[in-house]
Amino acid sequence: MGKGASSLSEGVMKKILLSYAYVGIWIFLSFTVIVYNKYILDRKMYNWPFPISLTMIHMAFCSSLAYLLVRVLKLVEPVAMSRELYISSVVPIGALYSLSLWFSNSAYIYLSVSFIQMLKALMPVAVYSIGVLFKKDTFKTDTMVNMVSISVGVAIAAYGEARFDSWGVILQLGAVAFEATRLVLIQILLTSKGITLNPITSLYYVAPCCLGFLFIPWIIVEFPVLKQNSSFHLDFVIFGTNSLCAFALNLAVFLLVGKTSALTMNVAGVVKDWLLIAFSWSVIKDTVTPVNLVGYGLAFLGVAYYNHSKLQALKAKEAQKKAAQADEEAGRLLQEREGEGSGRRTESQG
Repeated sequence: MGKGASSLSEGVMKKILLSYAYVGIWIFLSFTVIVYNKYILDRKMYNWPFPISLTMIHMAFCSSLAYLLVRVLKLVEPVAMSRELYISSVVPIGALYSLSLWFSNSAYIYLSVSFIQMLKALMPVAVYSIGVLFKKDTFKTDTMVNMVSISVGVAIAAYGEARFDSWGVILQLGAVAFEATRLVLIQILLTSKGITLNPITSLYYVAPCCLGFLFIPWIIVEFPVLKQNSSFHLDFVIFGTNSLCAFALNLAVFLLVGKTSALTMNVAGVVKDWLLIAFSWSVIKDTVTPVNLVGYGLAFLGVAYYNHSKLQALKAKEAQKKAAQADEEAGRLLQEREGEGSGRRTESQG
């Protein structure tokens, strides 16, 4: 008995430690990509303010590596994807992903890392609102009140922002809206059809699509400026390691969600945001005002309550599923016993 309990506790402890390891890896890589992108794009740091070009470099790198893993090395099996399904499902998702990445990277030129993380607290609000709009989620008054409290907190944080830039805020809010729509469309267009993409197959199908969509604004907006700036030479160490970090982050997301849950990533995201705010204030020397912290604190409480509500809903759904399985098992056993009893009565009559 003691040995069984010991092995059980060891197994549980191993799972907990692995979960913390997945969370730690994801936080580290997400943290690294955000700070690295800020370093490259900020005019006061590396001073390469070309967000479309940076996003295209990421997508080209990820497309090439995904193709190598899927088609050349055959380490990952491709998904059965018809041309019609690709055009109707993957293309819209790729378009939204390209816009989300372009706008979010552009925001780093105008806003501090800390303030961007505060604005990202609006993601649950955007996902829930768009989910209700597309009828993937049901409208609930208490959930909407929660969403309003998060929005109020972010508004207070914005009011107290020392480096407030209207254009930067519009870009970041646009990025949140595009990303939230993309997440809802993944559920509608892919998950509902029974198609699940891991990060390698996701990049294999989506990254080239993103590259194509980004090429049009790049030709119009950034290519003429880069052409004039002939003295610039691409630093393969900087951009290579930056792209590798972006690719690794995609793998870390799959690892975290696949081995734990999307809810765990949401909770870990809150921890990452606080760490980034602290890093932005202490290392990058961004100004973080008391009003910023009060506003984000309110938004943080709203997000924490939202995550708690989702966890309770998941537990209730799991309990209901187990109860239904138990009822089904009990019904089956009862039928078997009734069948045995009927057989015995027939034998005794004979």
